[in-house]
Amino acid sequence: MFVDQVKVYVKAGDGGNGSVAFRREIYVPMGGPAGGDGGNGGDIVFEVDEGLNTLMDFRYQRHFKAKRGENGMGKGMHGKNAEPLVLKVPPGTTVKDVNTDEVLADLIEHKQQAVIAKGGRGGRGNIRFATARNPAPEIAENGEPGIERDIQIELKLIADVGLVGFPSVGKSTLLSVVSAARPKIADYHFTTLAPNLGVVDTEDHRSFVLADLPGLIEGAHEGVGLGHQFLRHVERTRVILHVIDMAATEGRDPYDDFVTINKELEQYDPTLLERPQIIVANKMDMPEAEEQLAFFKEQLDQDYPIFPISTLTRQGIRDLLFVTANKLNEIPKNYQPLEEKEERVVYKFEKQEKPFRITRDSDGTFVLSGAQIEKLFKMTDLSRDESIQRFSRQLRGMGVDKELRERGAKDGDTVRLLEYEFEFME
Repeated sequence: MFVDQVKVYVKAGDGGNGSVAFRREIYVPMGGPAGGDGGNGGDIVFEVDEGLNTLMDFRYQRHFKAKRGENGMGKGMHGKNAEPLVLKVPPGTTVKDVNTDEVLADLIEHKQQAVIAKGGRGGRGNIRFATARNPAPEIAENGEPGIERDIQIELKLIADVGLVGFPSVGKSTLLSVVSAARPKIADYHFTTLAPNLGVVDTEDHRSFVLADLPGLIEGAHEGVGLGHQFLRHVERTRVILHVIDMAATEGRDPYDDFVTINKELEQYDPTLLERPQIIVANKMDMPEAEEQLAFFKEQLDQDYPIFPISTLTRQGIRDLLFVTANKLNEIPKNYQPLEEKEERVVYKFEKQEKPFRITRDSDGTFVLSGAQIEKLFKMTDLSRDESIQRFSRQLRGMGVDKELRERGAKDGDTVRLLEYEFEFME
């Protein structure tokens, strides 16, 4: 089964907790703190494997979690960092964040990697908190939570040439004639339910990858037929072969077909019409095809190369392949429609998110929320008084106490943070 779009949940590993420990060695007076840091959590990494051509591995497993880092130990020993969780994907995979629609990675080349979710850093042990004022602290941090996100993985086939056109115009037959691919061919619409790839070898020993895409119809860009599902695969192609039933065997006008398909391509992505496009006038062995071709050329107002062919008699196919290969030679091999050719760093101003928000429930409870304050809380070891006092000082420094008073909080009021509740004290 061909799978080219799937949503999954990924969770990077949390950092290991820091340790509270003290040196207790014979002949070592005043040993002091010796708690080591926790190890870093594992990243979620996507890696391209050119041997894959579908996202089938993600169809039945939708949740991926990396391991957490090892906790710190005594004698200043650092916890072991967790290994990254490497997930293999086929070339042409694009990864997006579902909630923000941000493109996280565009993976094209073999062995190319991208970190999709960063693991949390390990918490600091008490050896890190020793000061002249407090030489023996009983403070340690919990590990930082790993990034978790819902992502959408899309596969956009990497082919040099894409075949587009209405259903039953002969795209699959053409692919089977010029390559070793054996797509399903039958006398009804939408026999091609998934893109097919074939390697074409010309007589002068040049080769390119040809993709047969499912037939498009009017309204494809809005999800009509199969077009919306597979139009994305046209984005990677460098040359488009527009196959037209020039014999009008199904009663449609060839020129109307040509205009309709180009309009669908433009409405999906206007840059698609900037790609070199070759018109393949198929079924020239049928009666009245020559008259239809002459009329088609009269109506055509743009200078597209036209190649009359017949997949049945193989008329004109040799010349079509030569011209297609020549056109590919004019376009850089590393041409990537989804990326800029010139690498550059763009710095954008991003408004800093407020570290906390305060709302009030119907029962009068003050509710604290916000990514920064929640992360700080999760990294606090609530089993130790010194860690709790340190967290209180951090809240005061962030201005939480002040804003609670401004919102009317009084001595004894309840304040909730995540699933924990505290009592506000003046």
